[in-house]
Amino acid sequence: DLSTGIIYRKRIATCQNVIPEILRKNSSVSQVSVLKVPDIYLEEESWLNTQKRNMAMKTHCLTWTQYASLSEESVFRESLENPNWTDFTQKGRISVTGAGLLNCVLEAFAQSFLKQGVKK
Repeated sequence: DLSTGIIYRKRIATCQNVIPEILRKNSSVSQVSVLKVPDIYLEEESWLNTQKRNMAMKTHCLTWTQYASLSEESVFRESLENPNWTDFTQKGRISVTGAGLLNCVLEAFAQSFLKQGVKK
């Protein structure tokens, strides 16, 4: 949008399935067989405001929507301390349902994996 300077993008990201093989192989429960997919798809929307020098992003998972909900919101903006620095804030939500006893295990794994990514 030339009048506001905002660049909007919507895209699909393909990520490698990082669920441990031990959980994917244990398919005695019918719901667990959905974990065997090689890739996970995410939809990402972003708004880059070139005039205000900030960017907002929203991401949610398109894979396993009947069993899990994963969403994330990030904001990148110019630091008030130094215009050459970036302030970054991020919020995320993970919820797993429909996998029986594995709900807690999968939520804990996802939480741990995402926390490692945040540290990077």
